[in-house]
Amino acid sequence: MLAPGELTPEALLNSTERALYVTDMMGFGFNAVTGDFSRGASGFWIDDGELAFPVSEVTISLNVDDLWQRIDAVGDDLDLRTSTASPTLRVSRA
Repeated sequence: MLAPGELTPEALLNSTERALYVTDMMGFGFNAVTGDFSRGASGFWIDDGELAFPVSEVTISLNVDDLWQRIDAVGDDLDLRTSTASPTLRVSRA
């Protein structure tokens, strides 16, 4: 479980200049030996801290270790009522 941070999801969104806000991931593409994964995704494009337009049919491909190292902001919205519990988080580009 990823511990909650101090930012509200709204504050995290407002502090993001340009990004993809992922709301859904599809498929299963994970190599447990290397940590590489590739999955389909959809969500919304963020432009100047606001949701600009819907995005669909994109692929997110990364190594899980790289993903964890690139987390640069974590929201305070951890919800423990589901089997997958995670607050909103932001993953930097580099």
